[in-house]
Amino acid sequence: MKRSFIILLMLLSIYLAGFTQTSGQEWPLFRGKGDLAGSTSTEVSTRPSLIWSLPATGRTKSSPVVSGGMIFFGNDKGTVIAVGTDGKIRWRYEGGSAAEAPPMVYGDKVIIGFNDGTLHAINRTSGKPAWKYKTEGQISGSANAWSTAKKSGIVVGSYDYYLHSVDPSNGLLQWKLETMNYVNGTPAVSNNNIVFGGCDGFIRVVDAFTGREKDTIEIGTYIASSPALSGGKACFGDYDGNFFCVDLLTGKLAWEVPAGETSGSVVAIPAIGRNSVIIGNEDKYLYCYDIITGKLNWKFRTNGRITGSAVVTPSKVLFGSADGNVYLLGINDGKKIWSFNAGSAVSSTPAVTEDKFYILTEDGRLLAFGTK
Repeated sequence: MKRSFIILLMLLSIYLAGFTQTSGQEWPLFRGKGDLAGSTSTEVSTRPSLIWSLPATGRTKSSPVVSGGMIFFGNDKGTVIAVGTDGKIRWRYEGGSAAEAPPMVYGDKVIIGFNDGTLHAINRTSGKPAWKYKTEGQISGSANAWSTAKKSGIVVGSYDYYLHSVDPSNGLLQWKLETMNYVNGTPAVSNNNIVFGGCDGFIRVVDAFTGREKDTIEIGTYIASSPALSGGKACFGDYDGNFFCVDLLTGKLAWEVPAGETSGSVVAIPAIGRNSVIIGNEDKYLYCYDIITGKLNWKFRTNGRITGSAVVTPSKVLFGSADGNVYLLGINDGKKIWSFNAGSAVSSTPAVTEDKFYILTEDGRLLAFGTK
């Protein structure tokens, strides 16, 4: 009886951890928090207005993060830009190579990977370099952070076939785990577990402290993006357009939605609400599934590929499309509430705070929306 009660408490803690949502004025990490679920308890206005637009003089596929009243992002010229919430640039940092990966704010540092395989830590106040760590391949995904009672680390994937963990204070290697192909996406972190996919077609569960594999789940084709974690489940798509939900407690597939004849690749990260999981596809549709059964709740068609990842609020879904629009939909029915023509493709994940949200266009403009 006692053992059953302990197991029940463990399951409940995992379930509730999946719904710990980002709120307030902080969005320090790509997707808001370490599990990459892209959920926030902050509600977005049904009629947001464009507050300001900042041209950043360089194309970008990065996404903004927000911390301490500052917004940070990179561009294809290799420039990391710090912007105040008033829309004024505070500093620029030249990394020497394209910065496709979104940055992460950790303590007093902005940490970001570059296409030349280097991970840079930048002082978030001054814009001066703190340390650099070199991998042997391109870094396309954001870094993430893990922490135990004894230790913490920054974890990032690379095209050198490794997942790397480095000391956040000095950038020295803690451990690295070899895979069989590129590690393209951002590793998800929850309950001291790191969960990530790769172009070798595996989802791997790794102990954050030791860097040792705890479980591997073979999918069989490229996983170009990242899993989102919630309630003991990992949801993710593959390059063939299939969408999966894996039960991390059993290591077994909970459900799979096979690709249709017209489906494109899934390169976005799912957004997970309380009862649903939402994913964009290169076939121009945004899909909403029941997270327990995998049943399709609704789908919404845009006029462009959806390669960026949505964010869910308690009642809405916020995302961008290659058709140049930013959309707000109702989370229950998928009906359009609002849209804004940004004039350029949008592949960015929005960063949502209490009074504003921020999103990038691929031609390099940072847009701030709020209520005038």
